[in-house]
Amino acid sequence: MKIAILSRNPNLYSTRRLKEAGERMGHSVDVIDTMHCYMDITSSRPSVRYKGAPLPKYDAVIPRIGASVTFYGTAVVRQFEMMGTFSINESVAISRSRDKLRSLQLLSRKGIGLPRTGFAHHPDKISDLLKNVGGAPVVIKLLEGTQGIGVVLADTTKAAESIIEAFMGLKANILVQEYIKEAGGADIRCLVIGDKVVAAMKRQAAEGEFRSNLHRGGSAELVRLSPAERKTAIAAAKTMGLGMSGVDILRSKNGPVVMEVNSSPGLEGIELATGKDVASLIFSYIEKTAKPNSTRTKGKG
Repeated sequence: MKIAILSRNPNLYSTRRLKEAGERMGHSVDVIDTMHCYMDITSSRPSVRYKGAPLPKYDAVIPRIGASVTFYGTAVVRQFEMMGTFSINESVAISRSRDKLRSLQLLSRKGIGLPRTGFAHHPDKISDLLKNVGGAPVVIKLLEGTQGIGVVLADTTKAAESIIEAFMGLKANILVQEYIKEAGGADIRCLVIGDKVVAAMKRQAAEGEFRSNLHRGGSAELVRLSPAERKTAIAAAKTMGLGMSGVDILRSKNGPVVMEVNSSPGLEGIELATGKDVASLIFSYIEKTAKPNSTRTKGKG
């Protein structure tokens, strides 16, 4: 098969691993800088151009779209879809998962476990917003934040009110969520491909830090999932319409709760922690699933 990886940096671990795995399995794999693509939008022959020439026909694309370029990146993916190219993660699913508020609303509608969450543009009473999520301590998140940036833990009601007022003064959109204390600064990253969790790791926050992101000093280890955790991860990925995703789960006293569904999960941490060749599993899924003009996301919200 002829497959394109949409990535801004061919030297990133995930991009390199995908290219190596695909070529080892006999595929022709190109790495294409998404932001250097430009589109010829016509009613009869839509195309994607790159470096002064139209790109060849690809059987499939693997989007590695960074959060900062979501708008343009999803437009490029959508153009490939218009050309009949299979995308492991379609443009509408990527956009859906990147919108934190929309994704939580969709997960809630499907009855998937979530932390109690509040959202308001300018509440008349911040104290009431805090009360509805169980009171302090609370986690306050910027809707546009990624990789732990724009995520603040407020230990007291007074601190939470001050932080919320500051964010609102900047006209920032925020979520307020209950703090799952029993998780102990750890979360579980589940790598879901199709309808299976193919790898899972437990990420533990560094001492003095509540965010478990590996690039913030967190550690990772292999973890055994409960049936409920496995079911929750698969349901969350399916709700987003993603063929491949990283689903972040916390272990709460009420069962597993989903924190985020990531459409471009990094492969380095989970491959090293689990010893799984996730990159090859992604290509195996494409081999079984890719069909011209096929779609995973028709009719979803």
